[in-house]
Amino acid sequence: MNKILKAMKPYPMDELIKAKENLKKQGKKIYDFGTGDPKEPTAPFIREAVKNAIPEVSQYPTVKGRKDLREAVSSWFDKRFGVKLNPETEIIPSAGSKEAIFHFPLVFIEEESYKKRVIYGTPAYPVYERGTLFAGGIPNPVTLKFENNFLLRLDKISPSILEETRIVWINYPHNPTGAVAPKSYLEDIYEICKEYDIILCSDECYTEIYFEEKPLSALQIGRENVVVFHSLSKRSGMTGYRSGFVAGDEKIIKEYLRFRSSFGVGSPEFVQIGAREAWKDEKHVRERRETFRKKKEIFEEFFKNEGFKFLDVKATFYFWVKVPEGISSKDYALHLLKYGIVVSPGEFFGKGGEGFFRIALVPSVEECKEAVKVWKEAHKTLIRSKN
Repeated sequence: MNKILKAMKPYPMDELIKAKENLKKQGKKIYDFGTGDPKEPTAPFIREAVKNAIPEVSQYPTVKGRKDLREAVSSWFDKRFGVKLNPETEIIPSAGSKEAIFHFPLVFIEEESYKKRVIYGTPAYPVYERGTLFAGGIPNPVTLKFENNFLLRLDKISPSILEETRIVWINYPHNPTGAVAPKSYLEDIYEICKEYDIILCSDECYTEIYFEEKPLSALQIGRENVVVFHSLSKRSGMTGYRSGFVAGDEKIIKEYLRFRSSFGVGSPEFVQIGAREAWKDEKHVRERRETFRKKKEIFEEFFKNEGFKFLDVKATFYFWVKVPEGISSKDYALHLLKYGIVVSPGEFFGKGGEGFFRIALVPSVEECKEAVKVWKEAHKTLIRSKN
């Protein structure tokens, strides 16, 4: 077995899958706030486009992707962020963002180079670290702090570390905390990356799930050495379709495209056609945002009433919540499991996650209303047992 894989802990969400399977065997009603995989149906017009595009004869898709999909992405990006992207040289469709994020360091990390550190915040999406390890890079996690709104502060990292850094990952709006980055922050991190010749990779999968101001893209600040990753999973409820895109500095995109044919990651043509239609439409996205807003309001009221401390949710469909005193994030999650409530312990997202848990607003609005009643009882039981 690959020594890197052998040394790795199981992928965190695999633990949740096992826990849910055990609950099902017990016949318990499950309120699944664990994995960020919303249950709202994919818009009918997207499903219809995919269905109509399934060919009689199936052939290999190109890694570069369909021209009309790249043009649809370019048009959407211009309307949404005011940034014009060349669909021929600055956009690559991907099979969701996860594979694109994982594979990116494999292309741009050189094991023999002194410049092979990859900086990312913790708590974080686990794929930044895993992609780095498989590429032979050096993971450099930086603890994100509640008091700093979970912003990755490159200005606090020593110049000697930055000199050795090849890639910096940022992810705003942030998974798992829901934190949002202001323009001034993006400007500062862009300048630091330019100064040290670092590729700034911005995971922007949650920019379309917002409740106040529209989140920004790193490409609104600059294009040199900047690459952004987008997905239809959260925006359009297409998690199972595996569709997204990578865009940015054409020099980087050119190199990334050159190597991606080795990975065999071209999306099926019929998925690309569905994706094309999804990027053209905003109505279904607005409707999804309103659904998440209703769920958010249910849990804001619940957490406030029960005395939980949490980061104000301005974007994403996550709550990042402090666990009650005197219990670990994993033990609190295990306590809730007894009642059929599934949450993600903070430790799943790295060392910076201990002391918190994440909930994903996945169940329906009605199920959320049911869940808070069950959770209230579960929380009371825990408090009574500690007194």
